[in-house]
Amino acid sequence: MASSQEYLDFIIGQLDTLDDISFRKMMGEYILYFRGKVFGGIYDDRLLVKITKSSRELMLEAIEELPYDGAKPMLLVGDVDNKDFLYQLITEMYEELPNPKVKKKK
Repeated sequence: MASSQEYLDFIIGQLDTLDDISFRKMMGEYILYFRGKVFGGIYDDRLLVKITKSSRELMLEAIEELPYDGAKPMLLVGDVDNKDFLYQLITEMYEELPNPKVKKKK
């Protein structure tokens, strides 16, 4: 099931306290970026974030979910209504996230 535009709009609205949030549509789902680094995505109208030390510590009760078959597990964010929590979660995860891969010119 693809994610809805309405859910994407809701999540982007919840992240409006963060600068430089962007997304990319991919196969009906949305990859989410903060300052150019992938921190999570919207899959089947669920906000999932990468598993990092910070995301584990901030969401002790979080359920591991697969965004799609064959993918690495991610953490389901249950408290999507709390803008302050989302700000803290994403900013604390940021330093632990890998830098984007540089594409080589052909």
